Amino acid sequence: MTTKLLICDDSNMARKQVARSLPDDWDVDISFANNGVEGIKAIKEGKGDVLLLDLNMPEMDGYQVLETILKEDLPTLTIVISGDIQPEAHERVTALGALDFIQKPVNKEKLTEVLLSYGVFTKPTSDTESKADKHLSAAPAAAEQLEKVVNTEKPVNTTKVIEPLHVAPVPVSNEQPPEEVEITMSSDMRDCYQEIANVAMGRAGDLLARILNVFVQLPIPNVNFIEVSELRMALKDIESTESTSGICQGFISAGISGEALLILNDSSFKDVASLMNYHYEEDKSTELELLMDLANVLIGSCLKGVSEQLDIQFSQGHPEVLGQHRNISDLIANNAKKWKKTLAIEISYSIENYPIKCDLLLLFTEKSMQTLNNKLAYLIE
Repeated sequence: MTTKLLICDDSNMARKQVARSLPDDWDVDISFANNGVEGIKAIKEGKGDVLLLDLNMPEMDGYQVLETILKEDLPTLTIVISGDIQPEAHERVTALGALDFIQKPVNKEKLTEVLLSYGVFTKPTSDTESKADKHLSAAPAAAEQLEKVVNTEKPVNTTKVIEPLHVAPVPVSNEQPPEEVEITMSSDMRDCYQEIANVAMGRAGDLLARILNVFVQLPIPNVNFIEVSELRMALKDIESTESTSGICQGFISAGISGEALLILNDSSFKDVASLMNYHYEEDKSTELELLMDLANVLIGSCLKGVSEQLDIQFSQGHPEVLGQHRNISDLIANNAKKWKKTLAIEISYSIENYPIKCDLLLLFTEKSMQTLNNKLAYLIE
C-alpha cells in the first residue's frame, strides 16, 4: 500500500536532500510544503500519513505545527528533521507528539533506521521485492516532478558555476582594461547558503545551550550578497539606541576567506556573566573576557558546522576587539573598507527567558564565491 509522505521544510535544498534519503524500496507518494501553514493544509488534504518536519520555518514553525496536530487531532505520524539539535529541542518535540528527532543534514541510514523502528516503513518480502523495486525505480524522478508542482521557485541549477572576479591582464595598448565580471547570487543559491547556515547555527546554538544550561532560540539565518558599504543598512534590525561590543576573527581556507563578527548588546553582559558563572564587575576587562569566551563558542562551532558540510578546513586568525560600548555602525565601519562586496550571513541568537541579544555575522569575500558555489553544487548533486 502506498504511503502518503509529506516533507515540510522552508529550504528547497533540504527538501531534496530528505527526498533523496528515503529508503530505496519504500512505496511512497511524496508531497512538499514550504512552511507550517502549507504543511497543515496538506495533512488535512490527506497528503501526510507520515510527516517529516523541520523546526525553523517562517509563518508557522515546527513547534506550532506539532501543537496544531495535537489540538486538532490530525492523522499523521511525525518525525522531526532539524538543525536545532539542543537536547531540550528533542524533548519538546517528543512531548508534542513527534515519534523521533533526526539532526540535519539528514543521513539516509539513520532515517531508514528510525522509519523501521516505528513500523512506518517495512522492507518488502522477497515475493514482492522485484515489483516494488520496479515501481520505486522512478521514485526520485517522481519526487522531483512533485516538487516542481508544489514549489513556485525555479529548481536549483546545480551545474551553473558563477565566474569569479579576476584581475585583468595588463594591456599592451592604451586601451582601457575590460570591466570585471559582476558576481550575483540567485534565489536558489541563497536558499542553499541559508540551509548551510541553518545547520551550522544549530551546532553553535547547541554548544551554547549546553554551556549555559539554557534554551537558545534560533532564528532563520539572513543571507545577502551586498556591497560592504551597505552592510550597516542590512543590519538595521540589530541597530538600536543601545551600545554594543564586538569581536572580529578572520578565517581562511583554500579559495575561501572572510571574517566572523560577534556583536553583543551591552545590557546582556550581566546576564551572560551570571549564566557563565563569572563574578561580574562592570569594567571593560571583565566584559572583554566574557566577549572573548562567547566568541570562541559561537564563531568556532559555527565555522566548524560550515566546514563539516562543505568538507573544508578553516584556519582561524587571532580574535580582535572591534570596540566596546559603541554603536554598531562604528563597530563595522573598518570592515566596510576591506573589500567591495560580501556574502553576509546574519544569525541573531537569543536566550529564552533572558533579555540577551547576540548577533553573529559571517562575512565571505566576493572572491570566495567561486569555491563556495562549487562546493554547494557538489553537495546538492
